[in-house]
Amino acid sequence: MAKTILTNDDGIDAPGLAALYLASESLGPRIVVAPHTVRSGSGHAVTTRDPLIVTKTREGWFSTTGMPADCARVALTRLAPDAEWVLSGINRGGNLGADTYISGTVAAAREAALLGKQAIAFSQYVRSDLEIDWSWTQRQTTRTLEQLLALPPDPTAFWNVNFPHVPLPAPDPEIVFCGLDLNPLDVGFEDGETIGEDSRLMHYTGTYHGRPRARGRDVAVCFEGAIAVTRIPLDITGQSASCR
Repeated sequence: MAKTILTNDDGIDAPGLAALYLASESLGPRIVVAPHTVRSGSGHAVTTRDPLIVTKTREGWFSTTGMPADCARVALTRLAPDAEWVLSGINRGGNLGADTYISGTVAAAREAALLGKQAIAFSQYVRSDLEIDWSWTQRQTTRTLEQLLALPPDPTAFWNVNFPHVPLPAPDPEIVFCGLDLNPLDVGFEDGETIGEDSRLMHYTGTYHGRPRARGRDVAVCFEGAIAVTRIPLDITGQSASCR
């Protein structure tokens, strides 16, 4: 049986990765290849000039000094080239809309798709007033996996899944297939102290939770309490047709 590769951008010890491992138990053999430390927000950065250190931490688990996309590359070219699926996550924090260009979690799935494999990125949106119950996220991951694995293979795209953060106990949320919200993030900076004669610090002041959103797209779907599932084509010119 072909292996399934698991990776993330929160690091090999992240609770979301442990939850993904448990949620994917029905898939059979799995190999974990994840960064040795947090690589959140690394986007699709890769390592080509410096060597990567790949360390076996336990049976079937490997850490690397590289980025999430590096993990997908190493796994698919050296450690498990016969793998059919790459699952990335479960990220602590949403990867919605414009986030998909910044996210290391999504980049690992994108890299896998570019290398000809089926891939899914999973993220758990986080509200500041609630704690994450990873066992709940694990259950929702299993539910969503069952639906996506039953679909015909699509070599032209990968899936991006975002779980809402809802007060518990609560019914299992609806799984909604939707397109990316193409609104920009709420971005702002304020001046800090001056450093020397010509330099000053600037502090980011963007508000993630207050970002603009389009009705029916992934940001609104997730923020309103449903599981947002988005097909992301490798040809980004086809993005407008990604909502189904």
